[in-house]
Amino acid sequence: MKHLFTSALMLASAGLFGQEEMPTIWETKLEHKIEYTGTGTEERGYSYAASDKEITVFNNKTGGVRWTGKFKDLTPKLSKVDELVPFWESNVLFLFDRKMGKDQIACLDLSDGRLLWTTDKYQNVTDENVVYIPELDGFAISLKERLVWILARTGEERWSTDKFKGVVGQYVITSDSKLVMVNFVPSNLGALFTGFKNQIVKIDLTNGNILWENTYVGRAERKVITGEFLYELDVTDNKVFLRMNGMQVYDLNTGANIYSAAFDFTPEGLVGKPAGAKKFGVYHAVADPVIVGDDLYVLDMSSKKSQYVKKYDKNSGKLLWTSPEIKDARAIPNMYVVGDKVLLQIGGNVECQAYIYKREPDGQGGWRITEEWRVWRPNVKPNGIQAFNTKDGSLAWESERFRKGITNAVIVEDKFVVCSGKELYSMDIVTGAEKYVVPVAKGGVGNADQIMVYKDMIVVIGDKGVSTFSSKTGEPVAMGKYKKSDLEDYEGDRMILKTEGADIACFDLDDCTFKQFKARTGAITSMSTDGNFVYVYEKKTVTKVGTR
Repeated sequence: MKHLFTSALMLASAGLFGQEEMPTIWETKLEHKIEYTGTGTEERGYSYAASDKEITVFNNKTGGVRWTGKFKDLTPKLSKVDELVPFWESNVLFLFDRKMGKDQIACLDLSDGRLLWTTDKYQNVTDENVVYIPELDGFAISLKERLVWILARTGEERWSTDKFKGVVGQYVITSDSKLVMVNFVPSNLGALFTGFKNQIVKIDLTNGNILWENTYVGRAERKVITGEFLYELDVTDNKVFLRMNGMQVYDLNTGANIYSAAFDFTPEGLVGKPAGAKKFGVYHAVADPVIVGDDLYVLDMSSKKSQYVKKYDKNSGKLLWTSPEIKDARAIPNMYVVGDKVLLQIGGNVECQAYIYKREPDGQGGWRITEEWRVWRPNVKPNGIQAFNTKDGSLAWESERFRKGITNAVIVEDKFVVCSGKELYSMDIVTGAEKYVVPVAKGGVGNADQIMVYKDMIVVIGDKGVSTFSSKTGEPVAMGKYKKSDLEDYEGDRMILKTEGADIACFDLDDCTFKQFKARTGAITSMSTDGNFVYVYEKKTVTKVGTR
């Protein structure tokens, strides 16, 4: 009874003291509206806000203006700006002015606004086909017919090649200063590249010579809003490891295939594309491969009707076993290997990202334009949990509990916790028996949208706030009740929820107390990389608020 009373007291106190306002560190009013934003790290010390005609770079610590200017004065050859792209590592800001076949590109020094260079040589360039490579302080620009290498600070073109098609994706610098990289076509640039084929190459960036070339299986992508690559490239022991819907391995010196344990997967039809979406992607519908020692576990989702778990020898690529068929799984977002069991979450939350652009009549003879950069986590069915034996791939157990729903499943130390949306289940990894079943409603924040791990606790992101549960007992620990909102960001012990109207609440995950900030509808928020601050961009005002 004492334990239950203590938990109830903690829940009550968390809700009682949760309405504190986030402290304002500073507020800066600009002379122009805010349409583009870029938040630099606290270490870098400055950020920017811009319209299509003016830009202001401000000091992160004080909010003071570092420099400001009109683009027509800063870049005389650009009459307007259609897109701004910061390359923070190079301290360069790319500006694009679209002119129907006569595009202008200008580059400014981010720290002081100085014009570095301009050019009209490169057409149909967007943020997606410019890649900065800091090791050589230059930009790889992918054009329809060739790849161009230019110096970052001067714009001087050093070389070009027509032997590499598409955009430079993730890359690795080798010990002899060469570059191993893969190409890809962003979804909205597919028509730009003719004769495209999947390429992985080793290239000498000093002169553009391609030292070897091979193909890869699958589709290399990066997320359309947040920009993270959806694959990994690594070089170890003179081997190139490409993790993309499985694993593909190449000889570093020759490019020859050593082995491939990969498949092609396109998540078409899993989630409907929103109206007005100019960019759209569905991610994390297939769990990443898992490496344990010399063992490699891969989900084979090449068939839409049947799927398998396969175990390989990581070094040789030898197939060790194939599991029984997993029938009709449209998505398998999570796979864990714990002890002698492979655990699968079938169905549940996947991630979607979209850039949505709408142009509608305003009722007064004009047009109303709305833009939305949306990240959300829809649920895909059918759902289930299965476990396989690592020794031979045979089915160890299957739970019928989750056929009606799953948000996601997590591993906390040696515990397997699954959330149905309404309950938390701690599953015995060996047998599948339920160690405890706890209604998430005991956390006081409604049904769960998803769960996460913080220390030894389960964090429930609910319909109306955040709550935590002990992973050992399932008992509630703390709660912070807020209004209807979605997960915006998290870092360390701080988590941001954001409402549809752009209000934000920052939760302390140790006790679920929170501080809030009421923003204007449509405000853009950006959490600092250390989790201590949030920058709020509203109309003509930038506000820095503290999370502690």
